Amino acid sequence: MAGGGFAKLPDGSVVVALPLPSPPGGGGTPGARVRVLVHAANRQRALTRLRNLGLRAVYLRGNTEPPTPDEITAVLHHPDGLVWRSVPDDDTESWHPIATLLRRRPAGAA
Repeated sequence: MAGGGFAKLPDGSVVVALPLPSPPGGGGTPGARVRVLVHAANRQRALTRLRNLGLRAVYLRGNTEPPTPDEITAVLHHPDGLVWRSVPDDDTESWHPIATLLRRRPAGAA
């Protein structure tokens, strides 16, 4: 999947940015794409964190769209180090905790 990338930080950790489809019943708009940011010790650990949340088919191929300095700041200031936003180019939309993306809607919700 194109559009992802990573940035290595001075302490040796990395921030990985990946475009992912919004899960059905998740917090994002169905059929839309979201940009997910993960802070971890290394790239493999970042991908493992996402896979452990149920996002099994997550791969980082290349570094075509690494995280911006603003994105790095957003993920570093989040307690979980794992955030998403549905409109990556819209700076007015705030970053959301990953739990809101993966949360299922209650039965019968429209």
